[in-house]
Amino acid sequence: MNTLNTEWRPGPMARIGDALTAIRDWLDDRGKGAWLAAMIVGFVFVWPIGLAILFYMLWSKRMFGCKSRKHSRTRFAAPTGNVAFDAYREETLKRLEDEHREFMSFLERLREAKDRAEFEQFMGERTRERETEIAARG
Repeated sequence: MNTLNTEWRPGPMARIGDALTAIRDWLDDRGKGAWLAAMIVGFVFVWPIGLAILFYMLWSKRMFGCKSRKHSRTRFAAPTGNVAFDAYREETLKRLEDEHREFMSFLERLREAKDRAEFEQFMGERTRERETEIAARG
């Protein structure tokens, strides 16, 4: 008797996408030097690959050391087949991304407040120095 295998398996494009994502993450963990080395190796052995890496680095701003990029796993996660779990996962990841965005905004406001306080302190000291200088002359 012949039975059908109903287990879900990713197709070849999903496997290629997963492999490229793993390579990207590996290179990101090692920094800009790893990206440059991969580009040079690509140009030396197969120039279109080196050119593709260069264009990807420019497009994704990896060439300029952008540290704030985050990879959203929700775009690449394969559905599990369990609709309730997939919905829960999407909702949780969206909530975490929103919380992260809010936290980064909070940190930016905190930095601005610190910069503003330091600037006001500098201007206050400068004003006091000028006043003492004028008083010493007069």
